[in-house]
Amino acid sequence: MITNIGTILHEKLDGKDIALRGWVHRHRVSGNMVFAVMRDPTGVMQITIKKDKVGEKDWKDANNAYVESSFTVTGRVKKDDRAPGGYEIEATGFTLISQGEPFPIAKDLSDEYLLDVRHLWLRSQKMNNIMKARHHIVNYLREFFEVEGFYEIAPPIITKSGCEGGSTLFEMNYFGEKAYLTQSSQMYAEVFVFSLGKVYVLAPSFRAEKSRTIRHLAEYWHLEPEMAFYDQKMNMDLQESMVKYAVGKMVSNHSELLKACGREPEDLRATIEKPFEKMDYAAAVEEVNELGGKMEFGQDFGADEEALLTKGAPAPMFVTKFPKEIKAFYMKEDPNDPEFVLNNDLLAPAGHGEIIGGSERIWHYDELVARMKEQNLKIEDYQWYVDLRRFGSVPHSGFGLGIERFVKWTLNLDHIRDAIPFPRTINRCYP
Repeated sequence: MITNIGTILHEKLDGKDIALRGWVHRHRVSGNMVFAVMRDPTGVMQITIKKDKVGEKDWKDANNAYVESSFTVTGRVKKDDRAPGGYEIEATGFTLISQGEPFPIAKDLSDEYLLDVRHLWLRSQKMNNIMKARHHIVNYLREFFEVEGFYEIAPPIITKSGCEGGSTLFEMNYFGEKAYLTQSSQMYAEVFVFSLGKVYVLAPSFRAEKSRTIRHLAEYWHLEPEMAFYDQKMNMDLQESMVKYAVGKMVSNHSELLKACGREPEDLRATIEKPFEKMDYAAAVEEVNELGGKMEFGQDFGADEEALLTKGAPAPMFVTKFPKEIKAFYMKEDPNDPEFVLNNDLLAPAGHGEIIGGSERIWHYDELVARMKEQNLKIEDYQWYVDLRRFGSVPHSGFGLGIERFVKWTLNLDHIRDAIPFPRTINRCYP
């Protein structure tokens, strides 16, 4: 029966005869011995093949294997503290499934080359670990919303109108009509708060921003909850609880995986142990300038300003109450200070920057129409969205979390492109 490396390491099968299938991770021939480090989806393990312990064809296959050749091996598990994971396999049989060609990836290759061969680089231990961690992070986010009583909904990806503004829309020809790839599923999620109460979307979003930064993608995965009868304080409380839940689960259940990704679990745990700091926009602008920035009131925060704000922060921090004129038309005015809106950005520490943007939504018809006219938006382009305020409207709030930005911070990655399998940026749409 075929087993896997993870089972051997977990169950400590010293002295057991086993069979494995996988790929050659490293390969070396020394006289009458072949040393192959094998990988499968569950881990890596050293295989030793002695010429006098296997058949002639098996010996030939072991010698002719390349890095990334696939093979089957049979043998006995032997404890060896020098080997990866503390065990190795003394082979009694070795059969190539596919020899393949010499693998084109070696050490010290450029980032651009590794992006060109991303379809192969995803086999690396680095990307293998990141993709496993991403899987768990997304699962814990979904688990959080399941516990909180949310419904997941499926929005359209092709739309007729923008959510965040026309300058960053990807336009397309939709059977002779102008349409766009969605910037956000927020508006469609709002539809469902009137029937399901609390909902969320996990789907791709697209932004045609000509940005060349370590945290921008043209296509990314967007987690967008919307909640009926939530005010902005409840909204922010939910955001904080969600972040702490997912991060806490990663630290508790996947500390070794975090270490393999280069993230020290206890450092990550420390970021969620205390309440997240809250600072309003005006105070944050003042703080940026005191720390050496040059920011004028009415500007939005960029990567440099967010880095200054979070450089010494022990945990994510909320920046709240932004000026109305720099935020989206659907954000509710602060009734105590109508030049500002009831919104927040959640900034991750150590310069990772914004990971969440949220707000209380305008829910009165007249207020929404007035705001849209202020921003010179055509009501007819958003008529279905405006209609939501005409028929039994309720107070509601929501937010958007960029999955890749959240993964980048959680794993402390240098660049957002490693948080997604196939990054789409201003200069890359291949492979």
